[in-house]
Amino acid sequence: MLPFIRSDLVQFNAYKPHPNSASGKAVESSMPLDRLDTNESPFDLPQELKEKLAWMYQHELESNRYPDGGHAQLKSAIAQYVNESAALDNSSFTSANISVGNGSDELIRSLLIATCLRGEGAILVANPTFSMYGILAQTLGIPAIAVGRNAKFEIDLDAAKLAIADRQNPPIRVVFVVHPNSPTANALTAAELEWLRGIPEEILVVIDEAYFEFSQTTAASELLQRSNWIILRTFSKAFRLAAHRVGYAIAHPELIATLEKIRLPYNLPAYSQAAAAIALQNRHDLLATIPQILSERSRLMQALTAYPQFKVYPSAANFIFMQLQQDAIASAPDFLNQLHQQLQASGTLVRQISNGLRITVGTPAENARTLERMRSVVPSQ
Repeated sequence: MLPFIRSDLVQFNAYKPHPNSASGKAVESSMPLDRLDTNESPFDLPQELKEKLAWMYQHELESNRYPDGGHAQLKSAIAQYVNESAALDNSSFTSANISVGNGSDELIRSLLIATCLRGEGAILVANPTFSMYGILAQTLGIPAIAVGRNAKFEIDLDAAKLAIADRQNPPIRVVFVVHPNSPTANALTAAELEWLRGIPEEILVVIDEAYFEFSQTTAASELLQRSNWIILRTFSKAFRLAAHRVGYAIAHPELIATLEKIRLPYNLPAYSQAAAAIALQNRHDLLATIPQILSERSRLMQALTAYPQFKVYPSAANFIFMQLQQDAIASAPDFLNQLHQQLQASGTLVRQISNGLRITVGTPAENARTLERMRSVVPSQ
């Protein structure tokens, strides 16, 4: 290890991007891959929007100039969408309530810098959940305290309350939840939301709504009364802009102003800003595919539930999480690994995580191939 590198970093593993595989290497295959491992939309931008973006790049964007460093127009458009999506008055959220990041990951990192550095705080997560909270905290030398979940993947609230009440050094300063959660696809319950409402105001509550457009459940209206809550959303999922890396935060203006102090200058390329603006202008057309995705989700769940080996959990997102039943594990302890590898070898990439498989809902053709490949590798009973 190089002598100037922090000693604790040697223990960390880098986040592995897709295509996912057991070896961490890209799948080498001549067949087309169904990439159902990263919860992206299965639908690309319509050709006419791509052409519009290409025209803007050729005729309007100046490559020799820095992008809009304040994201003024994009923030205004996002605020309008947030109000619309939460059925709020048009003036409820404004640009002052919005911060834009290079993906939600940048915003998460900025929040950690703003709250927990210099030994001032730790974070609380409920595993299994989105791994980047813990990864980013660790890279900054911030402790990540984890509690568990029950059989329905609801947060162990008793353990969470004890962790917050335990005035450890450093104390918990940020609580991260996902609504709905990844990888388990369950939305926050009424009891979990009530717990969040009771968290002391000196602790920041981060509600990650990356899959809001699929769940249609948001806590946005409560932000107006809660200065210690922040919501994160993304253009990478329902808006089909994963390649452009655009995320945004909704919060009290004072918290937003702090994030603006921390983020890197010119953090979002002009082309990504243009893509997000065009996506918002055409949001009704882009989001019109959601009913089809939800219908396909139901079809997949129904077919997978027919296998007695699997326990398929309810989903409020654009993906499905399933685990092996206990008797299936007992009879074939390595079956999950084998299934993951066999699906991958046949051209279907899914995510093996938390003793289960997370399967993104794809196009009808992709989903049909997934079920066909599942039938070919899973023994019938």
